[in-house]
Amino acid sequence: MTTKIITHADCLQHLNLPDHPEQVARLEYVLAALAPLGLESVNAPLIADDDLLRVHPQRHITAIRTAAPQSGFASLDADTHMSPGTLTAALRAAGGAIRAVDMVMSGEASNVFVATRPPGHHCEKETAMGFCFFGNIALAAKHALDHHGLKRVAIVDFDVHHGNGTQDLVEGDSRIFFASTHQMPLYPGTGHAHETGGHSNVINCPLPEGADSKAFRAVMELQVLPAVERWAPELLLISAGFDAHKADPLAGMNLAEVDFAWITQQLCELASKHCQGRVVSCLEGGYNLEALAASAVAHVKVLKEQKSG
Repeated sequence: MTTKIITHADCLQHLNLPDHPEQVARLEYVLAALAPLGLESVNAPLIADDDLLRVHPQRHITAIRTAAPQSGFASLDADTHMSPGTLTAALRAAGGAIRAVDMVMSGEASNVFVATRPPGHHCEKETAMGFCFFGNIALAAKHALDHHGLKRVAIVDFDVHHGNGTQDLVEGDSRIFFASTHQMPLYPGTGHAHETGGHSNVINCPLPEGADSKAFRAVMELQVLPAVERWAPELLLISAGFDAHKADPLAGMNLAEVDFAWITQQLCELASKHCQGRVVSCLEGGYNLEALAASAVAHVKVLKEQKSG
C-alpha cells in the first residue's frame, strides 16, 4: 500500500483575524508532525470551475471570487473571513480533494491524506460558513462518481461539528452515503438523528457533551460501520476533523489519539473489503495545535500501515 499526502504552500496564505481558531499554524503543525513519516507529498492543484459546478451553482462561485479582498479582510459571516490569499487556498483545498480521488482511482496511491486548509464540510450549496468556502469532500465524491464512473461512494465525518454542508450537497444523490458523528448541541445546530437524506442515505449520530471513547465507539460499531458495510462503497471518503479531542477548545467531547486511530482502522478494513483499500481523507477541524498534530499522525500512521485488500 502507498500512502501519499496532498498539500500546498498556498494553503498557508489563507489568513484569519487575530485569535481566530482556524489559523495558519494548524497546517504548519500537521505538516511538521507528518514529516517524519517520510511520505511523498503532492501539490494540490487549483480546482476548475467545471468541477466546482458539480455541487455549487455559478452564483456561489462568483460570490466567493467577488468577495475576495485585495488587502485586509472580508467577512462573509461572524466566523468566516477572507484575506488576499484565501481564494487560492480554498481552490487548492478543493482541488486537492479531487486530485486525491484521481490518485487512488489510478493506483498512483492506495490512500491519500489531503492536508490543506480552509476546511470544507460546513459549506452549503450557496453558503460559505463555519470557516469553509467550498464543499471539498462532497466535490471529491461527485468527481469519483461522474468522472470515474463509480456507482456508490461513502463519506464518514467524525469531526466534532456536524458536516451540514456535506449533507446539504450530497443528501439528494442516491449514489452517496453520508454518516456523521458529532457533539450536540453545538454549532451549526444540524445533524439530528431524524435527518436521513432523500434516499435514506444519511445517518447522523449526535453525541452529548462529555461523550467519551466508549460512547463514540458504540455509535460507530452499532450504526455507522454496519451502514457503510451495507452500502458496499467503491470508494471511502473521510472528513477527518480532530476537534472531538479532549483538549480541543471549541467543543466538549473526550476523545484521544487512540480513538482516531481506531476508527481509521475500522474504516480501512471496510475499504479493503469493498473498494480495494481506496481511501481519501480530508483534513477538517481540530484547534488545539498539539492535539491536532498528534491526532493527524495517529490517523495517517494507520493509513500507512494498511495492506492491500
